[in-house]
Amino acid sequence: MTKSLSSIIAGAALLGVVHVSAFAQKMPPNTDEAKVGDYVLPELLRCENGRLATSVELWRTVRRGEILEAFSSQVYGRTPKIPVHLRAEVIATCTNAVGGLATRTLITLHLFDDPEAPTIRLMLYVPNAARVPVPVFLGLNYFGLASVEADPALPLTAQWVLDDKAKGVVNHRATEATRGSHAARWPLELALRRGYGVATYFYGDLEEDHAEGWRTGLRGYLRKQSDRTGAAPDEWGALGVWAWGLSRAMDYLAANPAVDAKRVVVFGHSRHGKTALWAGAQDERFAAVISNDSGEGGAALARRNFGETIADSVRAFGYWFCENYRRYAGHAADLPTDQHMLLALCAPRPLYVASATEDLWADPRGEFLSAVHAAPAYRLFGLEGLGTSEMPPPDRPIGQRIGYHLRTGKHDITAYDWEQYLNFADRQLKPQSTTR
Repeated sequence: MTKSLSSIIAGAALLGVVHVSAFAQKMPPNTDEAKVGDYVLPELLRCENGRLATSVELWRTVRRGEILEAFSSQVYGRTPKIPVHLRAEVIATCTNAVGGLATRTLITLHLFDDPEAPTIRLMLYVPNAARVPVPVFLGLNYFGLASVEADPALPLTAQWVLDDKAKGVVNHRATEATRGSHAARWPLELALRRGYGVATYFYGDLEEDHAEGWRTGLRGYLRKQSDRTGAAPDEWGALGVWAWGLSRAMDYLAANPAVDAKRVVVFGHSRHGKTALWAGAQDERFAAVISNDSGEGGAALARRNFGETIADSVRAFGYWFCENYRRYAGHAADLPTDQHMLLALCAPRPLYVASATEDLWADPRGEFLSAVHAAPAYRLFGLEGLGTSEMPPPDRPIGQRIGYHLRTGKHDITAYDWEQYLNFADRQLKPQSTTR
């Protein structure tokens, strides 16, 4: 598979989240499998004292914590322990949303007593025809709640939004043209008819997606509260903040009687796929974790010289990670982790990784191999991972407790992807009631 740098940039720009100039100033990425070169992955089950974690007990008490610590200190940054005073304020309820299929509730999640503190505006759909409590898919959205469904009753976000004329975002503000602009990525009817609820909020609620976004977001707020200046090299980046927010949404869902708290699936596409993996690694309340086209810093192996590299990531999006991560730009072999270890932190919970044939920037083979190499952690629990080390042909889902598919097409999340995720959830989470 080959693809020009210009087409990679163009495809990524469709998302509205790529700073083209940052990519254009560097040499084209390697998209030739023959030029990947040799690499050695860190041993997943090898503890720092040299002992192999050959039991669930050793994994739970020793090795898992070591891996989590390494990702916290060297990649995403440490998630601080923040005293939260969660208060859920219902803003609006619509009992005939999505053509009467669902009850849609808009909730403001107040995280602190301070009215000036950042809040989360969560939107929850519960299928009307299914018996509650229902399993729920929870994910972030890129352009605000109104972009998910073309309903004039939904409020446009007042937050800073990444510019995208195709999505109606002008001067970093959503407009009426933004309404329903990302609905294709949220096939609500499909999920609701299958008996699943859907919950989402705009990821910019807690931090804007640019290098200075921390100043007006949660990190800036917390820094002001502590009168602290400067950032430690292992301080959390934006991905950590967004992942923390998913856990706060989980707090609310766990207390909602319409939701089955034991069957909440966290998922995400692209940078949100990275976020979902990090959220799922830290918060084991999530019943399953799904990563769609998450690439470098997500599901793709960092040590493979293919597509985006660590150097590319920190050049364009260094604020997503902690400062320590920059030291591995051009030196991926020195990293104490690789992404198969991140995936393994989801064990024994169901995990699904997906790629796209035209999304070479995200290194589909690297995403697949990461899922392959995460399997030893699952085998400790007596569970089969993908069940093969051979990459499947396009549009042929595979896997057991770990699922994978390579979809034909570009960097996107489509109805086909959702169909596979729903099928996987049906198999792994065994919903008690569905309405097809």
